[in-house]
Amino acid sequence: MVTPIARYAPALFDLAQDIVGGLPLRLLEQWWASEQTEADALRLLAACRVTGYNVVSDAAGLTRLTAERGLMEILAIIDQPKAIVHDHGLALGGESVGIWAADNTQMFYPAALAPERLLASLLAVQDQVARRCAIKIGLAAHFGEFYGAGGGLYGDASDAIEAFAEDHVAGGEIVVSQAVVARLPPAHGFTLAPIGDTAALERLWRVVDGPRLSLETATTRRYPIPYSDAFYADLVRFEGRLGDPELAREMTAKYTRHKVVVLIERHAQDAESQAIALFTNLSLSARMKDVGLRHLDGDHGAEVKVSGPLGIYTFDDPARALAFARGFRGELADAGIDCRIGVDQGPVLVFDLAGGGKDIAGMPVNIASKMAQDCGEWGKLYLSDRVHAGLEVPEFRERRFTVSGLQLRAFEG
Repeated sequence: MVTPIARYAPALFDLAQDIVGGLPLRLLEQWWASEQTEADALRLLAACRVTGYNVVSDAAGLTRLTAERGLMEILAIIDQPKAIVHDHGLALGGESVGIWAADNTQMFYPAALAPERLLASLLAVQDQVARRCAIKIGLAAHFGEFYGAGGGLYGDASDAIEAFAEDHVAGGEIVVSQAVVARLPPAHGFTLAPIGDTAALERLWRVVDGPRLSLETATTRRYPIPYSDAFYADLVRFEGRLGDPELAREMTAKYTRHKVVVLIERHAQDAESQAIALFTNLSLSARMKDVGLRHLDGDHGAEVKVSGPLGIYTFDDPARALAFARGFRGELADAGIDCRIGVDQGPVLVFDLAGGGKDIAGMPVNIASKMAQDCGEWGKLYLSDRVHAGLEVPEFRERRFTVSGLQLRAFEG
């Protein structure tokens, strides 16, 4: 069905930048103006198609660590492996993808790169992380075609390798797809162990051991940080004084604010082809941004970002946050779109991105995500015990979850 631009609020198109918080809005405008056929989708995506290696990482054990350490210490801890991944990636000829605001990273490498050099570099990365960092990371790689737009990589395969890295790769591990293994020469020298098949990536392999690649990694380029220069300088200073309570209190008071965080995940939509599904889901992200713009009016809340199926918003008052969440859920439901929502509160760091938009870090984001994305049911809204304690909502029922070794008490409504 053709999605008319008139469905969206004019404010969505008042922004001059091509990328609205990671959303390739100009590309979407071309899609909405077309007949939205398979041919239209392929025509628009042709200019965005890239072939190469998509390599992602995710920190292991972060949920438990965030329950034990303060926000500033967590940010300092996850900064170290991100810098290692980025330095090695640049030395290998790769380029960073997106903004590395959380504990994840993403690098793209051209198809001309020999796969044995990539694997040897990833092994060297894990060696350095093990020696120098206070946290482990999992790495996952896939070779194939992707769509690059708005500073991000899109497509089923990109989504699949990101999800696998986040949910199934343990700290210290390297997992690669069959498409990567198939490009290795016969006498590659790596020890590989099969770990199962997936629909999107076919067989997956764990890289157990192999040669290491020694690279000159000295660079003045930082990974794509979302922070200001002043904050990043303080963060690097803190890395040398981890566990210093006085400095932690100083930075927390200087940079964080107490906020109620509303995290909304909407259900992905299927379509008759991968190309149309990509535009369908990008259109749904635009719909979420549009709903937020209208429901935030007068509610003393702010949008942090809409990225893929996620929207994150902040409020000062739990009651206003709950009213917003209910209204948002209701409007999506009226349009036949399922969502699940997590709400928590506490100290967060909200920062402006250099290219426009914002991002956020803090335990409330993690807890809201765990309640909604990891444990929640579609159509439900989850309040943390901290938020629930300040509201009169007897219709919400208590739920208890255990996620990544962390016990959560939530209230479902």
